[in-house]
Amino acid sequence: MSTHLWLTGPRVGGGTSGTTRETEPDVSVDCHRRLRGPYTGAGSLLRSLAPHIDAIRPELLDRHKVEVLALAPELRGLVTAPPETLTARAAPAERTRLHPRTRTRRLAHGVVELLLSFARLDRRRPLVLDFAHVDAADPTDQEFLAVLLRRTDPERITIVVRTTGTELDASAAELAGALRRYALRVPPTPPELIPPRKRTALARTFVARDGVSDDPGEQTAYEETAPDVRARLHDDRAAELHSLVDKGEFSLGLGALPYHLEHGSDPAKAAPVLLAAAEHALNLGAYHALLDVARRAQDAAGDDAPLGLRLGLHTKVTVALTLLGDTEQAERLHLTMRERSTDPLVHLVTGYSLAMLHTRFHPPGRLDHLAAKALLNNTIALASLWPHPEQRAFHTTFQENGLALAETHLGRPAEALRLIQSGMERMCRELPDGSHLLHRSVLLHNRARVYTALGRLDEALTDFDAVVAMDPHHPEHYVDRAGVRRRVGDVRGALADYDRAIDLAPPYWEMYFNRGDVRLELGDPVGALTDLRHAADLDPDQPDVRASLAGLLLEQGEPAGARIHILEGLRRHPDDVRLVCAHGLLALHSGDEARARADFDRALAADPRLVSALAGRAALAHEAGDDRAAVDDLTHAIALDADDPDLLYNRGYVHQRAGRTAAARADYAAALGLPGADRDELRSRLAECETDDP
Repeated sequence: MSTHLWLTGPRVGGGTSGTTRETEPDVSVDCHRRLRGPYTGAGSLLRSLAPHIDAIRPELLDRHKVEVLALAPELRGLVTAPPETLTARAAPAERTRLHPRTRTRRLAHGVVELLLSFARLDRRRPLVLDFAHVDAADPTDQEFLAVLLRRTDPERITIVVRTTGTELDASAAELAGALRRYALRVPPTPPELIPPRKRTALARTFVARDGVSDDPGEQTAYEETAPDVRARLHDDRAAELHSLVDKGEFSLGLGALPYHLEHGSDPAKAAPVLLAAAEHALNLGAYHALLDVARRAQDAAGDDAPLGLRLGLHTKVTVALTLLGDTEQAERLHLTMRERSTDPLVHLVTGYSLAMLHTRFHPPGRLDHLAAKALLNNTIALASLWPHPEQRAFHTTFQENGLALAETHLGRPAEALRLIQSGMERMCRELPDGSHLLHRSVLLHNRARVYTALGRLDEALTDFDAVVAMDPHHPEHYVDRAGVRRRVGDVRGALADYDRAIDLAPPYWEMYFNRGDVRLELGDPVGALTDLRHAADLDPDQPDVRASLAGLLLEQGEPAGARIHILEGLRRHPDDVRLVCAHGLLALHSGDEARARADFDRALAADPRLVSALAGRAALAHEAGDDRAAVDDLTHAIALDADDPDLLYNRGYVHQRAGRTAAARADYAAALGLPGADRDELRSRLAECETDDP
């Protein structure tokens, strides 16, 4: 039987020590982030496997082209580039939309699904993938490996993870947990013997290996070499890498090249390379890497760098800190920047960023929407004084859009709508047609969201249609429009939007969860189960997914499958009311009425508005002959969810069995007018009521 392996200890001299014939790797990659930055390991894996996949099933690469080219840009040409969004086409100065922190997880899932599809092709043994230096990998690779270990059967894909040490840093907690749960730990093996070599040769080899050698002799020789000699070795290696980058090995410019330039004879030469690496990390959504290379770029550029460069790097550092959750450090850096400068642009940029911390990014206990509004009023005043008319128009509109967010959070959507509308009109009036298309689309999208919050759904739908026309390859537009389409009763239109979003985007659980719900509403429980199972695979820590999947499995007569998801969900979230309720439904299904009642009561004590628990408790009451309690719970549930035909049907059934045919007839008739109703059953019950009437 195959199993994933975790091999610890240095691997001096290379080789595949610790593996057996059965685990001899098909592909071995080095994950050390110093080599190629984010996705050093996963990108190298794709560069190795892509030609084989293309020869056998090229449609697999096409299906996952967004993920493949994000991780391995060198494959552009072999893999067709995806259609560009406005975000991708925008110049850096006009880019006003950031990837969410979860972007890298979505990319990881897409590549894992590509590998799973490839491994399902005709193979006589598992695909064996060997990853070295995982403890020195960028967090993107560590996240990818955690997902890969969790989602792969070792009989299909066997993962060999190598770490130099025996433990992982606290920052790699997810990977450490995956290794403990899914991999067999193999103790260190004695290092291979290496013939003696001269110190100069050892130092040269250490540099040629881009400083990732595990050979203590090479490390010692390098450290003992004179600094000027070391610098020349780094210069020579940097020249080789420059040539390779120019020939298309782009990702070497994210790791090894800046490393050698930083350690060469003129470290300042690393600044532009690090700046380019930071821009790539920002566009990728790799915020740990962005923080690392932007800070190194600051060091290389020095305190006397031009203000524009210093402000740009400051923004990249603080964006990374903010998206990684360290908003306190981001705030301190913004305040320091403001303290040290009287430049208007510095105060415009940092004022806006501070406002976003206060209204959006700080932890809930630190949010202060009024402070955000005060800051934004200041930046709007500053923008209104900008000397260049077009820049004045853009800056004012950008700042007012931020103020609209704060107003929304303050419960003033009408004022938010006024600000957004004003900005849109200003851009049309004062900026050239075709300029700042990305921000125009952002304003349109934001106005649609405010219309949605105000309940003006037809106007929201008109705006979403327009933004989809402007930016047809951005999946978020389709997801948001699907929600509005569903609310106006266009359920099939909502399904089409979710289908399109899934085609465009790397996989993430919300899209499959929402599409599963829509499929269920359209009478497709099989499709709904497929989507909900996929959502659970993508994020097993979502209690909503577990509860919905368990409920549907119970309805489809699969209590064993429901039990697995309920128990796993409760293991992760023991007090989640939806899962407690689902456990009650499972107990009700198995005939354990006492356990079911205890679960429903516990769930309702925590959330008296939980409709599923009210309905479950009503079923228990009806079975026990307590029709009054059943009607009370169902009436409460209907008051909370008046559009659920099943609740009306159930109350009507209780009324009918109690001889209250007029009340039963009213509930059945009301249910008939609702989407998703079982009309044949309702008509049959209405006919029975007619027969039962004296």
